[in-house]
Amino acid sequence: MVAIDTPSSLESFRRFIISSTCKSYAPRSYLDDFEVFAEREDSLGSIYVEAADKVTLKKIRDITFVNARDVLGIIYNSKSGNTSLKWRQLKRNHGKVVGEASANSLTNLAETGVLTLDWVESYLKKKSEDSKPTEETS
Repeated sequence: MVAIDTPSSLESFRRFIISSTCKSYAPRSYLDDFEVFAEREDSLGSIYVEAADKVTLKKIRDITFVNARDVLGIIYNSKSGNTSLKWRQLKRNHGKVVGEASANSLTNLAETGVLTLDWVESYLKKKSEDSKPTEETS
């Protein structure tokens, strides 16, 4: 598990959720529409979109697609329970992602632009420094 605390656009986080859950079967028009989000029930690893205006579009498999405007926050929990992330609006379509992510989710976060190359490089540098044996002085 990796701690995440990074700025992110709403669209990048929307793409991350779709990529992590339903990209293979979501209608193309939903994938391309920046107002369409995926939601899922608690028992399956909850995904919840908090928005000023939200309308249910269609349920496909375990995902309910919603059209949401003025999104205030999104809660994402993976089915495995290894990833738990929250996106919170800071200003319009820009916000912050906070939580913990699995290695698989890290890949999806990077591919969808939630995590930048700078973030990944910084994380890898920190991990390599943390894993170096400490030199003891005598």
